[in-house]
Amino acid sequence: MTESNARISKAVVPAAGLGTRFLPATKATPKEMLPVVDKPAIQYVVEEAVAAGLSDVLMVTGRNKRPLEDHFDRNYELEQALSRKGDEARLARVQESSDLATMHYVRQGDPRGLGHAVLCAAPHVGNEPFAVLLGDDLIDPRDPLLARMVDVQEREGGSVIALMEVAPEQIHLYGSAAVETTGEDDVVRVTGLVEKPDPADAPSNYAVIGRYVLDPAIFGILRQTGPGRGGEIQLTDALQKLTEDEKVGGPVHGVVFKGRRYDTGDRGDYLRAIVRLACEREDLGPDFRAWLRSYVTEEM
Repeated sequence: MTESNARISKAVVPAAGLGTRFLPATKATPKEMLPVVDKPAIQYVVEEAVAAGLSDVLMVTGRNKRPLEDHFDRNYELEQALSRKGDEARLARVQESSDLATMHYVRQGDPRGLGHAVLCAAPHVGNEPFAVLLGDDLIDPRDPLLARMVDVQEREGGSVIALMEVAPEQIHLYGSAAVETTGEDDVVRVTGLVEKPDPADAPSNYAVIGRYVLDPAIFGILRQTGPGRGGEIQLTDALQKLTEDEKVGGPVHGVVFKGRRYDTGDRGDYLRAIVRLACEREDLGPDFRAWLRSYVTEEM
C-alpha cells in the first residue's frame, strides 16, 4: 500500500476525446473549448481543482488539442491591445486563465480509454494520491464536491469516487457501484463496480460521475488491465480490483453527490447548463431571465 496520507496537490484532467457527439462543431475545435456562456468548459474544471487546493494540473491531450494549451498560456499581443485601450476588465479576464494553476500537458497518443489516459499521468503523479476530473462534468462551485472527496481520502486513505443516484433506466449510461453504508450520510463504502451494466444487472442506481481521488496503486493495476467494455481500458475495471483487495491500495469510498451538476458532454444538458449559468450571472441574469420568461410564455 502506498503513502495515501500525503497531502493531495495534483489533478489530472483527461481531455483527449474526439467529441463526436458535437460534430461538426468539434471537427476543428476541441469539445473542451466549447463555450459555456463566455468561458470554455475546461476552464470551469480547472477552477474547480484549484478551489479544492489542487494547483498542479496535468492535462492529458491528443491530436488537435493545441487550443487547450493556448487558452491557459499568456497571449501577450491580446493583453497589450487591451491594455492600450484601457480595457482593464477584459484584460483581467484574459489573464485569469493563465494565472489559475501550474499547467502541464502530456499526449495520450492512441485513444485507448479513460484508464489508459489516467495511466499516462503516472510519471507526473509519482507515488502520491491525486484527483481526476473529467471535462464533461461541470460541478457548480457552490457545491464543493471535490473538496469533500479530498477530505474523505485524507482521513480514510485509499480511493474515493463521486456517486450520484440516477433513475434505474439511466444506469446503463454510467458505471454502477455496489455500496455499504457508513456512519456518514454522504459517504458509502464501495464493494464493487460494473461499467455501464444492463439495468437488470446493475448492483445499484448509484452512478459513478466524473470525479475521482485515487491512490497511486491504481497505476500498477491499470498496467495489467486489458481492454474492457467498448474495447477500451476502463478505469472502472481497475477500481473494481481495488475493491476486491484493500491491501493493494486501501479501501474505496464513495461520496454521494446531491448538488448541481452539468453534463456538457450531452447536447441537451450542454444547452441547459448555459441557460442555468447565464440566468445566475449578475451581469446577464436579469435581462436574460426576462427574455427567457417572455419567450417561454409566447411559445407555450
